Amino acid sequence: MSGTVDAVGEPIPTSAVLMAASKHIAVRCRAENVAFLKCKKKDPNPEKCLDKGRQVTSCVLHLLKDLHQKCPKELDAYAGCMYYYTNEFDLCRKEQEAFEKACPLSE
Repeated sequence: MSGTVDAVGEPIPTSAVLMAASKHIAVRCRAENVAFLKCKKKDPNPEKCLDKGRQVTSCVLHLLKDLHQKCPKELDAYAGCMYYYTNEFDLCRKEQEAFEKACPLSE
């Protein structure tokens, strides 16, 4: 069992997993993130934007599940490298390339 999934096989959103998936998150969850940021800018009261925050979280969790189903080995290798090297992208380019080839950003 990989260290990037929980007991039921769901991806665990550790900082390394989130960093590895960051480009995908930027593309696939853009609308949710923009709506959340606009809400925060309009009203500094954190309570006002909880729903938008939940939408961002839901989008990211669905995306991670999708990536884990489509390219689990590559995601695990990239996230593992990011964990090992404390999220230093430059030290994980080989794993990043394999991950992005297996799960292209356009999907």
